[in-house]
Amino acid sequence: MTNKALLVIDFIKDLAHPDGKVAACSRHVQEQDAITHANQALAHARARGWLVILVKVGFEANYHLQPKGSPIFGRAQEFGALRLDGEGGEFHPELEVQATDLVLEKPRVSPFYGTSLEPALRVNGIEHLYLCGISTSWAIQAGHDRDYRITILEDACAAADAGEHHGALRMLGRIAEVIRVEQLISEQGR
Repeated sequence: MTNKALLVIDFIKDLAHPDGKVAACSRHVQEQDAITHANQALAHARARGWLVILVKVGFEANYHLQPKGSPIFGRAQEFGALRLDGEGGEFHPELEVQATDLVLEKPRVSPFYGTSLEPALRVNGIEHLYLCGISTSWAIQAGHDRDYRITILEDACAAADAGEHHGALRMLGRIAEVIRVEQLISEQGR
């Protein structure tokens, strides 16, 4: 049993696809070729028997769990965005999701808040998390304070733009290892 997991965060249509309702990161997702890199990481993780977890942010149709005062999520209902039962809440069509993946839904930025992520990691003996997804500057900052070893797959992440992405990586580099997907695949022992 491996003690590693790949956590893919928020690659949903409303956020990561150009046609999404709140797709501030979609251009950078394309510039980074982040979905392609995430798929490479997914294939690597699955081939090694890692726990693969895909997380998506969103709300039920009545938006009861939506934080109304949030600068990030406060207007989602107004736009009909981030509905888990709608097309915008589906994973990006190019993301290679498999039936064996653990899929979690979250009502906030952190994948640890209001989800069963922590119990899933603990019951599977996970010690090392590999993270990718959007946004580099928000959701990817999870895990360190829960005593996991964190590796960020920088080219499988995206933000509103390259400046925000690189700024977040500079900050995150102080608490996590930051590598590219090709390094993950080429290094022995990973």
